[in-house]
Amino acid sequence: MKDVVLGIDIGGTFTKFGLVDQDGEIYNEGIMPTDHHEDVSNFISELKSNVYNSLEENMFVIKGVGIGAPNGNYYTGRIESAPNLPWKGVINLVSLFEKEFHLPVKVTNDANAAALGEMLYGDARTMKNFIMITLGTGLGGGIVVNGKLVYGHDGFAGELGHTIVDPNGRKCACGRKGCLETYVSAPGIKRTVFNLLAKETETSELIKYSFEELDSKTISDAANRGDKIALKAFDYTGKILGLKLADAVAHTSPEAIFLFGGLSKAGELIFKPTKKYLDKYLLGIYSGKIKLLPSKLQDKNIAILGSAALMWQELE
Repeated sequence: MKDVVLGIDIGGTFTKFGLVDQDGEIYNEGIMPTDHHEDVSNFISELKSNVYNSLEENMFVIKGVGIGAPNGNYYTGRIESAPNLPWKGVINLVSLFEKEFHLPVKVTNDANAAALGEMLYGDARTMKNFIMITLGTGLGGGIVVNGKLVYGHDGFAGELGHTIVDPNGRKCACGRKGCLETYVSAPGIKRTVFNLLAKETETSELIKYSFEELDSKTISDAANRGDKIALKAFDYTGKILGLKLADAVAHTSPEAIFLFGGLSKAGELIFKPTKKYLDKYLLGIYSGKIKLLPSKLQDKNIAILGSAALMWQELE
């Protein structure tokens, strides 16, 4: 029988899970909707059923559960007022999971989990200082300094998606205006496309889509075909991301910044403008020192790996 931990990535739309051994091999991966479950206890119960129904008898011993979740607080074991989840307010996630699974459980921010995954299994294995940016339904940040994740005094360090781009800008699910993730995320680039369609005169294949129909892959496909609105949307998105990353560099002087998640899969469409504007806005002393890299684990589930790594660290 093989010792494994259960790694869980709770996202705003879907939750992914898998069993991970100490070498980073993932077994019995699965996915289920998050946003269909308004009751968190029902969600956990269904998740447990999905995990154990897929197990081959006597093949694995699950030693613990590691969870990456928006606004997951490593110190308290709670999810606290996550804007992109169906459960509002404070959720005592660790205690609920421990009650259901009867195993040790740890939770952290989903971007922190991704940073752990990159540090243990990806291109950050030789790095002591880097930043992980997750680009999905929102924008998350995981900051590693001197080989350690930065949690801050209350467990909420690294919320880069909720730094302000424009105090009078787009309304954010957190209740404020102008947060970075309202511009740089899958929904953010959609909003940019519709703003451009309203203001610009160029023809665009994107005009035929409703907001609900449009997604970041459709925008990237259009950009690859030379659609001017789609290309402008990526340039604008990269400009804002590059600007805010230049600020982040001044705080921790990282060796590299990794991009992970759906929007990063657009490749050079997002990396090229982001690097251009990052270099433009960097203070001179940092010029030429910061690598902007895709996650090595893009085709694996880095969030599952990172969540599992969190628990393996605890067990060791």
